[in-house]
Amino acid sequence: MATTSRSLYRTLRLRSFSTSTKPSHHNSHQQNHQYTDPNSFIGCWEAPKDPKEAEAKLAQLRRDYAKQVKEVRKEYIQEVELMRLEKLRKDEARKEALRLQNEERKRLKAEAAKVRAQQREVAEQEFRQTLCGKWKGKFVGSGID
Repeated sequence: MATTSRSLYRTLRLRSFSTSTKPSHHNSHQQNHQYTDPNSFIGCWEAPKDPKEAEAKLAQLRRDYAKQVKEVRKEYIQEVELMRLEKLRKDEARKEALRLQNEERKRLKAEAAKVRAQQREVAEQEFRQTLCGKWKGKFVGSGID
């Protein structure tokens, strides 16, 4: 009995969330949707009495519709081309930024290597001077120069 009420509560709780009418990122498009204007072809046909006139009118409607479809396709092709060019531009900008980052990183790495080499050289020089100073100190009293 307790498990039944618990599962019923869980089901009701989940159902209340899933049927919520509050706008979220999943269903906000329903409130923001922009409908297109009604098409002039829908409901415009009135059957004429003469079959030849009906055929001519239908042919004219088909031509007009074909022109509209051609325009829509042309606009779509232009939009796709613009999107492709924008993507290319963004890719090129990203590649250029990566190239500049790589150059900067290599330059910094080379500078760090130079600094380490200078420090190593200074340390070796100090070590040589220290060794030479110790040897001179030992041989100064013995008469060996």
